[in-house]
Amino acid sequence: MTLSRKKFLQISSLASASFMVPGFLKSFAATTPASGSSKKLIILQLSGGNDGLNTVIPFRNDIYRSARPGIGLKNEDILGLTDEIGLNHSLKGFKNLLDQSSLSIINGVGYDRPNRSHFRSMDIWQSASSSEDIVTTGWIGRYLDQSCPDCNTHNSLAIEVDDSLSLSMKGLRHSALAIRDPQQFYNAAKAPFLTAIADPSHNLEHGNGLPDFLRKTLRETISSAEYVNEHFNSGKPKQTYPDTAIGKRMKTIASLLLSNADTQVYYASHGSFDTHVGQRGRQDKLLAELDDAISAFVLEMKAAGLFNDVLIMTFSEFGRRVSENGSGGTDHGTAAPMFFISGSLKKPGIYNPIPDLSDLDDGDLKHSIDFRQTYSSVLSDWLKTDPDRILKSPSPGLALF
Repeated sequence: MTLSRKKFLQISSLASASFMVPGFLKSFAATTPASGSSKKLIILQLSGGNDGLNTVIPFRNDIYRSARPGIGLKNEDILGLTDEIGLNHSLKGFKNLLDQSSLSIINGVGYDRPNRSHFRSMDIWQSASSSEDIVTTGWIGRYLDQSCPDCNTHNSLAIEVDDSLSLSMKGLRHSALAIRDPQQFYNAAKAPFLTAIADPSHNLEHGNGLPDFLRKTLRETISSAEYVNEHFNSGKPKQTYPDTAIGKRMKTIASLLLSNADTQVYYASHGSFDTHVGQRGRQDKLLAELDDAISAFVLEMKAAGLFNDVLIMTFSEFGRRVSENGSGGTDHGTAAPMFFISGSLKKPGIYNPIPDLSDLDDGDLKHSIDFRQTYSSVLSDWLKTDPDRILKSPSPGLALF
């Protein structure tokens, strides 16, 4: 059997786009990488710039009240944590986690010379670079490179539950796998036409070396799909997850964790939090969806005895400006809180104060913690690797775990 050039190009497109697995995808049959930790990390990206001041709220601060006469939360809409600070009322599950010493809130996280572009700031967070440097690999991608530097192939160390791979998960030699729906991924990869093409005995008309590479990529795609689908179907979540995008993603992650898959890092996004208009209703809804999904997931992990070995961290590319705008929303700002959730936190609770609202930088919050400090802690204390070999700008950790 031979293929026309048109068919050949169609297969090339399927291998690199429809499966969400370009040439950097490696087989799941690889040698296990030299990871120093059995812990699991789940990174949740709050896309669009979540407003930190309406998430972790300085409700007794007069500046907060005067800057947000329309969108500021009233006391009855706030879950009190201290005499000065509370959580958005949509985060009831997060409040319970804090009461159980399973939540750390890191306030005022950002970086020097902040960029207010969604795309550029997200690149900075995902690459762990400074605001001046352009880096084309992600911090988790570089972790994958360091975990298995001599492997010709790589196993399922990292999965992004989405249709495409974010910069965070792209390394120079190894990258994560992007799958939104394992069953659909498996069905597409096992299509008879494609399994026939992957067969080494199959003929292709073009002998320029690309067909062998393409065939290898398709074989790796099929192997990966089989591995993920097997574990996805063997893990049986018992909790009821919300029928939302983030709920479905957390259920997928739970299925793989319950199946004892060798995946160590999971990545998912939730949003958009770009609340220029009508912020209150929109942000409250998104936070409630996040809270419901995380609450179900945490119950799942606790019931399975896995919660002490799982860490969830959230981040957003920036916060919002202190003052509301004229459209019932907020515009792009700077520093924002991060949440860390686990049964193994050394410093649960409110880690540090909310930034000083009386000391602003042209109307924006000044960050007190560089985001790379949190990455350093995750790499050194959770994933048990040397952060200085991965982070572009080494930073002291926070001893969170």
